[in-house]
Amino acid sequence: MAAFSKILIANRGEIACRVIRTAHAMGYETVAVYSEADKNAPHTKLATEAIAIGPAPVGESYLKIDNILDAARKTGADAVHPGYGFLSENADFAEACSANEIAFIGPSASAITLMGNKAEAKRRMIDADVPCIPGYEGEDQSDNHFIKAADEIGFPVMVKAAAGGGGRGMRLVAKPEKLEKALSGARSEAENAFGSGELILEKAVIEPRHIEIQVFADNHGNVVHLGERDCSIQRRHQKVIEEAPSPAVSETLRSEMGAAAVAAAKAIDYSGAGTVEFLLSQDGAFYFLEMNTRLQVEHPVTECITGFDLVEWQLRVARGETLPRSQEEISLTGHAMEARLYAEDPYKNFLPKVGTLLKWETAEGVGRRADHGLEDGFEVTPHYDAMIAKIITWGKSREDARLRLISALKETVDLGLVTNRQFLIDCAAHDTFRDGGATTAFIDTHFPKSVLKRPEPDEDSLSLAAVLHYVNRQHQQGGSVDGWDSSDALSTPIVLTVGDEKKAFTLRLQGEGSFIAQQGDNSSEVTLLSHQESAVSYAVNGHRRKARYIFDRDSLHLNCGPCQFESREVTLAPAGAEAGAGDGRILAPMNGRVINILVEAGAKVSRGQTVAILEAMKMEHEITAKVDGTVKQLAAKAEDQVATRALLVEIDPA
Repeated sequence: MAAFSKILIANRGEIACRVIRTAHAMGYETVAVYSEADKNAPHTKLATEAIAIGPAPVGESYLKIDNILDAARKTGADAVHPGYGFLSENADFAEACSANEIAFIGPSASAITLMGNKAEAKRRMIDADVPCIPGYEGEDQSDNHFIKAADEIGFPVMVKAAAGGGGRGMRLVAKPEKLEKALSGARSEAENAFGSGELILEKAVIEPRHIEIQVFADNHGNVVHLGERDCSIQRRHQKVIEEAPSPAVSETLRSEMGAAAVAAAKAIDYSGAGTVEFLLSQDGAFYFLEMNTRLQVEHPVTECITGFDLVEWQLRVARGETLPRSQEEISLTGHAMEARLYAEDPYKNFLPKVGTLLKWETAEGVGRRADHGLEDGFEVTPHYDAMIAKIITWGKSREDARLRLISALKETVDLGLVTNRQFLIDCAAHDTFRDGGATTAFIDTHFPKSVLKRPEPDEDSLSLAAVLHYVNRQHQQGGSVDGWDSSDALSTPIVLTVGDEKKAFTLRLQGEGSFIAQQGDNSSEVTLLSHQESAVSYAVNGHRRKARYIFDRDSLHLNCGPCQFESREVTLAPAGAEAGAGDGRILAPMNGRVINILVEAGAKVSRGQTVAILEAMKMEHEITAKVDGTVKQLAAKAEDQVATRALLVEIDPA
C-alpha cells in the first residue's frame, strides 16, 4: 500500500477546492499552490496550508514542474493530485513525482503518454478492436500529405491537434480549398497551447452526440465503467452543458459502449480515473474519439447518479486499495445535469471577459450543487481559463433535473462580471434540449450569431435602476438611508448611461418608499417594498418582483430576471464629446498576447476582415475591422503583451 498523509493539489480554483474538500473529509492534510495572481484566491484559504509557485503566467507557475516539486519538498507533501487541466495529463510530471518519491494520484506515465497523443491513441484503440473514425494519424505532417489523405477520407474532415484537447487546435473543414488555412491555424494554436504542432485528420461525423464513459481501474486488474455522460452541447468544441445518463443511450448501447471503454483502459494497463470519449452518430454507430487520463470537469453528474465520490475513489486507488465496487454493484439512479459558468460574452462570439466578481451567491436546496472557487471581490484575470464555476442539479427524472438547473441558474448571483449565465438558461429552456434531442450542432443551429441577441433592460428595470441610483446618492450625501425623505417634494432628474445610450428620468417622491419615475412620455410607479444589502423587493405599477444589485462606486450592477446590466449615473457629469476616436480604431478586447498582425500600413481593408490575432485565456481570437478603409498605423506587433482597449490598428475609414 502506498502511504501518504499530505496532498499537494497542483491546480487552482474550483478544481483545487473540489479535491481539497474530499481530501479533508478523508483525514488528509492539503497544500494549495498559487501564482501571484491567485495569492488571495479561495483555494489558498481552504487548504491546510498554501505556498507560492511563481508569477501569474501558467508557464511560470502552474505548468512549471520544478516549482511544483519544490513546493512539495518545502511543505512535506508526499502526494500530488493534479486536478484536471494544467499538468494532469503530463507524463513528465508523473515521472518526476515518482522519481522524487511523491505519490502521483493518477495513472502511470506510460498510460498518459499513450493516450496523450491522439495519433498513437487511435492506433492502440484500433488494435484493441475499439470502433474508430476513419482518418489519418501518420508521421508525415506535410500539408501535401494531409491534402492527399483528406481526399481519400472524403470531406468534410476534422483537423485536430494530436496533443491536448479542450477544442484547441481543432478545425472543421468542409471544402478542399479551406484545408491549408485550417492546417496552419490548428498548428499555431496547438503549438501555443500544448507545445506540439502535430495534427491528425478524421472524417467529420455530422451532427453527432458527444458521449463519454467514465472508467475506473485499480492496480489489481479490476476495471469498471460508471455509465455515460452526454456532452453534446458545445461551443468552439468546448463543453457547455453535460448530463448523465444520456437521453439517447439505451441499456443495450450503454453496455456496448461501456465494454468498449473498459477494453480501451485494459489495453493500456490503466489505473485510476479516466474518461473514454465517443461520437455517437445519428444511425446509432459510435466511434472512439479520445481518452482523457484524468478526472473530468463534468465528473459531478456521474457522482450524482451513482452516489460515489470519484475523488475518494482516486485516493483509495492511489494508496493501493481495490475498487470500492464491482461492475455488478454499480447502478444509476435519477438524472443529473451540469452547466459551466464562463466569464464570457455569448453575444460577442463568446469572447472571454475579465473583471471583478462583486457579488457571488449560489442556489441552495435539494438536488442543487455548485463547484467553484469564488467569493465576493474575486478577480478574473486573462491568465487562466474562462470557466469559473459549475452549476449541478439532480432529480428523479430528467425533467426534474432540467427544471432545477434552470432555477439554480436563475438564483445564482454573479454581479460585476459578464458571464454566460442567461445563455445557459436559454439553452436549458429550449424545446430541443427539453425533448432530449440536442447534438453537437445544437448551439450553431438554435443560437447562431444572427439570432443571439443580448437581453435589453425593459422600462420597468430601467425605472428601478433610476430609483436605486437616487437612493444610493441620498445615502452618500447623508440623507435618509432608505432614500425617501418627505421634505424632498420636488422632482429630481436622474440621467443614466446604459451601454452606449443615455436614459433620462424625472423622479417624484410619493412617500412610503414610492416614486413616480417619468421617462419621456412613459410614467411608472416604483415602490421599494424591502431594500437591504444586495437584494431588493419592489413593485412597478403593482407588479411585485425581486432583484439583486450592487454598487461599485457610481456604477450599478442590476439583475432583473433575464436581463443583467450595468448603469452609471451621469446627472451632474459635464457635457462633452462622446469618448472614442472613431470606428476606425481597433482596440484589444481584453488583456493578451498578439499572435500576429495581418495587415500593413497603407493596405486597403474591408469591414469584417481579420486584421490581428490575439491570444488570451488559452484561446486565439480573431480581431476584425469594423469599417472599410486604409490602414493608417500599426500600434502593436507580434508577441506584444497588450492591455484591454490597447490600440492595435488604426484605419482611415473610406
